[in-house]
Amino acid sequence: MVGDMISRIREEKKITKSDLARLTNINVGHISHLENEERNPSHRALKTICRAMEIPYQPLMYTYDKVFTDEQMENKMYEHISYNQVPAVSSIDSFMEIPADFPSACLALKVNDKSMEPKIEEGCYVFIEFNSPLENKDIALVDYNGEIMIRRYIIRKDGFSLRADNKEFEDIVLSKDDKYNFIGKILGTNTGLIF
Repeated sequence: MVGDMISRIREEKKITKSDLARLTNINVGHISHLENEERNPSHRALKTICRAMEIPYQPLMYTYDKVFTDEQMENKMYEHISYNQVPAVSSIDSFMEIPADFPSACLALKVNDKSMEPKIEEGCYVFIEFNSPLENKDIALVDYNGEIMIRRYIIRKDGFSLRADNKEFEDIVLSKDDKYNFIGKILGTNTGLIF
Protein backbone atom coordinates (compact mmCIF):
# COMPACT_ATOMS: atom_id res chain seq x y z
CA MET A 1 0.00 0.00 0.00
CA VAL A 2 2.86 2.40 0.75
CA GLY A 3 4.09 2.05 -2.85
CA ASP A 4 0.62 2.79 -4.22
CA MET A 5 0.49 5.90 -2.02
CA ILE A 6 3.96 7.06 -3.13
CA SER A 7 2.89 6.68 -6.77
CA ARG A 8 -0.40 8.54 -6.19
CA ILE A 9 1.29 11.43 -4.40
CA ARG A 10 4.13 11.68 -6.92
CA GLU A 11 1.60 11.86 -9.78
CA GLU A 12 -0.60 14.40 -7.94
CA LYS A 13 2.44 16.59 -7.40
CA LYS A 14 3.49 16.14 -11.04
CA ILE A 15 6.87 14.72 -10.07
CA THR A 16 8.35 12.22 -12.51
CA LYS A 17 10.14 9.09 -11.31
CA SER A 18 13.34 10.58 -12.70
CA ASP A 19 12.79 13.78 -10.72
CA LEU A 20 12.11 11.79 -7.54
CA ALA A 21 15.23 9.70 -8.13
CA ARG A 22 17.30 12.86 -8.53
CA LEU A 23 15.77 14.51 -5.43
CA THR A 24 16.27 11.43 -3.24
CA ASN A 25 19.42 9.90 -4.71
CA ILE A 26 17.44 6.64 -5.02
CA ASN A 27 17.77 4.71 -8.28
CA VAL A 28 14.75 5.18 -10.58
CA GLY A 29 14.50 1.38 -10.95
CA HIS A 30 14.21 1.02 -7.17
CA ILE A 31 11.49 3.68 -7.10
CA SER A 32 9.61 1.67 -9.75
CA HIS A 33 9.92 -1.47 -7.59
CA LEU A 34 8.58 0.46 -4.59
CA GLU A 35 5.63 1.91 -6.50
CA ASN A 36 4.79 -1.51 -7.98
CA GLU A 37 4.72 -2.98 -4.45
CA GLU A 38 7.57 -5.35 -5.35
CA ARG A 39 9.67 -4.00 -2.47
CA ASN A 40 9.10 -1.95 0.66
CA PRO A 41 11.18 1.15 1.26
CA SER A 42 13.41 1.28 4.31
CA HIS A 43 12.25 3.77 6.90
CA ARG A 44 15.15 6.00 5.92
CA ALA A 45 14.21 5.83 2.21
CA LEU A 46 10.56 6.56 3.01
CA LYS A 47 11.58 9.62 5.04
CA THR A 48 13.77 10.79 2.16
CA ILE A 49 10.96 10.29 -0.36
CA CYS A 50 8.48 12.16 1.85
CA ARG A 51 10.91 15.04 2.33
CA ALA A 52 11.49 15.26 -1.43
CA MET A 53 7.71 15.35 -2.10
CA GLU A 54 7.23 17.84 0.76
CA ILE A 55 4.78 15.71 2.71
CA PRO A 56 4.81 14.49 6.32
CA TYR A 57 6.35 11.09 6.94
CA GLN A 58 4.14 9.63 9.67
CA PRO A 59 0.79 9.36 7.78
CA LEU A 60 2.52 7.31 5.06
CA MET A 61 4.27 5.22 7.69
CA TYR A 62 0.84 4.04 8.87
CA THR A 63 0.32 2.48 5.43
CA TYR A 64 3.65 0.63 5.54
CA ASP A 65 2.58 -2.95 6.19
CA LYS A 66 -0.90 -2.78 4.68
CA VAL A 67 -1.98 -4.09 1.30
CA PHE A 68 -4.89 -3.01 -0.90
CA THR A 69 -7.09 -5.81 -2.17
CA ASP A 70 -8.09 -5.87 -5.84
CA GLU A 71 -11.56 -4.66 -4.83
CA GLN A 72 -10.09 -1.74 -2.87
CA MET A 73 -7.90 -0.79 -5.84
CA GLU A 74 -10.86 -1.09 -8.22
CA ASN A 75 -12.90 1.19 -5.95
CA LYS A 76 -9.97 3.66 -5.69
CA MET A 77 -9.83 3.61 -1.90
CA TYR A 78 -6.33 5.10 -2.14
CA GLU A 79 -7.95 8.39 -3.19
CA HIS A 80 -9.63 8.63 0.22
CA ILE A 81 -6.69 8.02 2.53
CA SER A 82 -5.08 11.24 3.67
CA TYR A 83 -1.33 11.54 3.38
CA ASN A 84 -0.89 15.13 4.46
CA GLN A 85 -3.29 15.49 7.38
CA VAL A 86 -3.54 14.15 10.92
CA PRO A 87 -6.47 14.38 13.32
CA ALA A 88 -6.44 17.54 15.43
CA VAL A 89 -7.13 16.83 19.09
CA SER A 90 -8.27 19.67 21.33
CA SER A 91 -7.42 17.95 24.62
CA ILE A 92 -6.02 14.76 26.04
CA ASP A 93 -8.08 13.27 28.84
CA SER A 94 -5.56 10.61 29.76
CA PHE A 95 -3.66 7.69 28.38
CA MET A 96 -5.26 4.30 27.92
CA GLU A 97 -3.57 0.94 27.73
CA ILE A 98 -3.87 -0.66 24.30
CA PRO A 99 -5.27 -4.18 24.57
CA ALA A 100 -3.10 -6.93 23.12
CA ASP A 101 -5.90 -7.63 20.61
CA PHE A 102 -5.26 -4.23 18.96
CA PRO A 103 -1.47 -3.98 18.49
CA SER A 104 -1.84 -1.59 15.52
CA ALA A 105 -4.03 0.92 17.39
CA CYS A 106 -2.73 4.49 17.19
CA LEU A 107 -5.40 6.32 19.17
CA ALA A 108 -8.25 5.75 21.61
CA LEU A 109 -11.14 8.12 20.87
CA LYS A 110 -14.16 8.76 23.07
CA VAL A 111 -17.43 8.27 21.17
CA ASN A 112 -19.62 11.37 21.45
CA ASP A 113 -22.88 10.27 19.84
CA LYS A 114 -25.31 7.37 19.60
CA SER A 115 -24.94 6.76 15.85
CA MET A 116 -23.35 3.32 16.22
CA GLU A 117 -25.45 2.02 19.12
CA PRO A 118 -26.03 -0.64 20.23
CA LYS A 119 -22.68 -1.95 18.89
CA ILE A 120 -20.65 1.08 20.03
CA GLU A 121 -22.13 3.01 22.94
CA GLU A 122 -21.83 6.73 23.47
CA GLY A 123 -19.12 7.45 26.04
CA CYS A 124 -16.99 4.38 25.37
CA TYR A 125 -13.60 4.55 23.68
CA VAL A 126 -12.80 3.06 20.30
CA PHE A 127 -9.31 2.02 19.23
CA ILE A 128 -8.31 3.31 15.80
CA GLU A 129 -5.72 2.13 13.32
CA PHE A 130 -4.81 5.08 11.09
CA ASN A 131 -4.85 4.88 7.27
CA SER A 132 -6.03 1.30 7.17
CA PRO A 133 -7.77 0.11 4.00
CA LEU A 134 -11.38 -0.88 4.63
CA GLU A 135 -13.33 -3.96 3.71
CA ASN A 136 -17.08 -3.97 3.21
CA LYS A 137 -18.91 -3.42 6.53
CA ASP A 138 -15.80 -2.30 8.46
CA ILE A 139 -16.38 0.52 10.92
CA ALA A 140 -14.31 3.62 10.22
CA LEU A 141 -13.46 7.05 11.51
CA VAL A 142 -14.36 9.28 8.56
CA ASP A 143 -13.95 12.94 7.67
CA TYR A 144 -17.08 13.54 5.58
CA ASN A 145 -17.41 17.06 4.17
CA GLY A 146 -15.60 18.43 7.22
CA GLU A 147 -17.53 16.45 9.83
CA ILE A 148 -15.73 13.69 11.74
CA MET A 149 -17.90 10.64 12.34
CA ILE A 150 -17.85 6.93 13.00
CA ARG A 151 -19.75 4.93 10.40
CA ARG A 152 -19.85 1.53 8.77
CA TYR A 153 -18.32 1.48 5.28
CA ILE A 154 -20.71 -0.21 2.84
CA ILE A 155 -19.84 -1.19 -0.73
CA ARG A 156 -22.91 -0.98 -2.96
CA LYS A 157 -23.40 -1.90 -6.60
CA ASP A 158 -23.64 1.79 -7.47
CA GLY A 159 -20.93 3.11 -5.13
CA PHE A 160 -20.38 3.45 -1.39
CA SER A 161 -22.28 4.54 1.66
CA LEU A 162 -21.60 5.34 5.29
CA ARG A 163 -24.11 3.62 7.55
CA ALA A 164 -24.91 4.24 11.18
CA ASP A 165 -25.93 1.12 13.12
CA ASN A 166 -28.53 3.24 14.93
CA LYS A 167 -31.48 3.51 12.54
CA GLU A 168 -32.29 7.01 13.84
CA PHE A 169 -29.37 8.22 11.69
CA GLU A 170 -29.66 8.22 7.91
CA ASP A 171 -27.24 6.47 5.59
CA ILE A 172 -24.89 8.75 3.69
CA VAL A 173 -24.56 7.75 0.04
CA LEU A 174 -21.16 8.94 -1.12
CA SER A 175 -20.95 10.72 -4.44
CA LYS A 176 -17.93 11.76 -6.47
CA ASP A 177 -18.59 15.37 -5.42
CA ASP A 178 -18.37 14.60 -1.70
CA LYS A 179 -15.14 15.34 0.12
CA TYR A 180 -14.28 12.43 2.37
CA ASN A 181 -11.24 10.71 3.79
CA PHE A 182 -11.00 7.54 5.81
CA ILE A 183 -8.95 8.47 8.86
CA GLY A 184 -8.77 4.97 10.21
CA LYS A 185 -10.40 1.66 10.93
CA ILE A 186 -12.12 1.04 14.26
CA LEU A 187 -10.56 -2.11 15.74
CA GLY A 188 -12.75 -2.42 18.83
CA THR A 189 -13.74 -0.70 22.04
CA ASN A 190 -12.50 -0.46 25.61
CA THR A 191 -15.60 -2.41 26.66
CA GLY A 192 -14.05 -5.53 25.14
CA LEU A 193 -15.92 -5.46 21.86
CA ILE A 194 -13.81 -6.66 18.95
CA PHE A 195 -14.90 -6.22 15.34
